[in-house]
Amino acid sequence: MSTIAIYSLKGGVGKTTLAVNLAWCAASLSARRTLLWDLDPQAASSYLLGDPAAKDHAQAVFSKDVEPARLIHKTGVDRLDLLPADASLRGLDLLFHQMDKKKRLQKLLTGLRKSYDRILLDCPPGLTDTSDQVMRAADLIVVPVIPSPLSERAYGEVVRHLGNKAEVMPVHSMVDRRRKLHADALALHPDWPVVPMASLIGSMTVRRAPVGTFAAKSPGGQAFAHLWQAIEKRLAR
Repeated sequence: MSTIAIYSLKGGVGKTTLAVNLAWCAASLSARRTLLWDLDPQAASSYLLGDPAAKDHAQAVFSKDVEPARLIHKTGVDRLDLLPADASLRGLDLLFHQMDKKKRLQKLLTGLRKSYDRILLDCPPGLTDTSDQVMRAADLIVVPVIPSPLSERAYGEVVRHLGNKAEVMPVHSMVDRRRKLHADALALHPDWPVVPMASLIGSMTVRRAPVGTFAAKSPGGQAFAHLWQAIEKRLAR
């Protein structure tokens, strides 16, 4: 089993879009038994993959009151399961601080090892106790970066904070090649994967489905597929 965290210091950079579409790629293109674990109290991934009724149990997984398997449910995508988020996760940082168990998430992931080949974590933004747990547990951290000075500065902060604790993979997201600012940023990092800004990707929120389910051959769908191939190659090294 490998764990891939989708993480950013900033919100609004396409993090959940990446998480949902990469989870679909893992399950559908690589035929992996895949779990998307939504750790963001906004629960956007949970909404896009089925919007299960919020029961304020998501945090209880970490306090040992509820087994993760009890909250996991199947999605409409073969081989893709969801461990949904809810508003209780707003107190997760405080819980981690009070528990003082720095590898709690890692231990929970180990318990899921027999059931899944790939686990993707949709992480809340910010440098927090939750992000520290993620950094200890993930095999690879995928960081979406909008081609702008502020977003690239935030990425630099993530890299400095991580040091040698985890492997990081930056991805240019929400890219509009017609904009000079974006084109210049892409020229500085030609080896970074690119996910375009596209209306089809934006329509995920209306369709409530990954792009691959309705437009796999579109530029956006192909971008997610190529990014997933690059991730699999990283994990195989």
